Amino acid sequence: MKILLANPRGFCAGVNMAIECLDEAIRRVGSGIYVYHEIVHNKYVVDRFTKQGVKFVDSLEEVPVGAILLFSAHGVSPEVRQIARDRKLQTVDATCPLVTKVHLEAIRYANQGYNIILIGHEGHDEVIGTMGEAPESITLVETPEEVAHLPFSGSDRLAYLTQTTLSVDEAKAVIVALKQRYPAIESPPREDICYATTNRQDAVKALVDSADVLIVLGSQNSSNSRRLMEIGASRGIPSYLIDGAAELRHQWFEDVETVVVTAGASAPEVVVQECIQFLQSNFSAEVAEETLREEHVHFSLPKELHQLGTKSSPEVISS
Repeated sequence: MKILLANPRGFCAGVNMAIECLDEAIRRVGSGIYVYHEIVHNKYVVDRFTKQGVKFVDSLEEVPVGAILLFSAHGVSPEVRQIARDRKLQTVDATCPLVTKVHLEAIRYANQGYNIILIGHEGHDEVIGTMGEAPESITLVETPEEVAHLPFSGSDRLAYLTQTTLSVDEAKAVIVALKQRYPAIESPPREDICYATTNRQDAVKALVDSADVLIVLGSQNSSNSRRLMEIGASRGIPSYLIDGAAELRHQWFEDVETVVVTAGASAPEVVVQECIQFLQSNFSAEVAEETLREEHVHFSLPKELHQLGTKSSPEVISS
C-alpha cells in the first residue's frame, strides 16, 4: 500500500493563533478560563484543553461575572460582546483575522445601504457571528437553487460575502447564480474563502484521482474538513472523515493500493501521524508526501493576553 500524504494539510494560521492564545492564557493564569464555543472545531483539541480545566460554553450566562473568557476562532456577534461587557468579563479575542475581515466587510456594506447575501451554512458559528454584525441587512444563502427565491430586484444595492471555510466549487456555483440574476451585485475586494481552505482543497483535488480511499482527519462539525471529504465522495472515491486512528476500519483498506491522507485546518498533526502508523503497522504502507504549495502565514497573538492576571479593568476589544 502507498500513502499519498497531502501537503498543505492540518492547522492553518488562524487555528494556530487561537490554540497558542489559549495555551498562553493557561500559562499566565492557570485555571478558571472559559471559551465561548469550541476554540476550534476539533474534538482532539477541545478534549486536550478540557483536561487542562478549560470550560467551553455556549451561553455567557454560564460564565461567572468577572471571569476570563476567550472568543473562539470563528468570531462572535456584537450582541455577544455586549453581554460580555455587561458581565464584566475579561475577554481575549481569538477570532481568526480572516473571519474578522468578513465581519468588517459586512459592516461596511451595511453602512453603505447594501443588502448583503452571505453564502454559508446555517447554524455554523462563523455564520452566526457574521450575521450578527448587521442582521437587518444580511440574507443567508446555501445553494444556487435558493438564489431564485431571493426577494430582491435588479435595482436593489446588493453585495455578497462568503463563509471562510466553504468549498471553493460550492461557493463558485452560488456566486455564478447570483451574478446571473443580479449582474450588478458587488463582490468583496478580495476573496473571503480562507487561503488554507483553498490550499487544502486544491491538494486533495490534485491527488484524489490516484486514490482508492481518501482519509480526512477532522471532526464532523468542522466545515472545512467536511468539504475535503466531499471532494473525494463527489468523484466516487470511498472517503472518510475521522477524528483519529481509533476510527479506522480494516475493511476500508482491503485490496487497496493507494490511500490519500489529509487533515482539515483544525486537525493537529499528531492524529495524522497516528493514522499513518496504523496503516504502516497493518498494511506495510509506504509514505510519499506530496506538496502542492508552501504556506508561511502567521498571525500575532491578541494584545489582550498581556492584560490577563492584572488588576486593570476588564476590557472587551472589538474586532
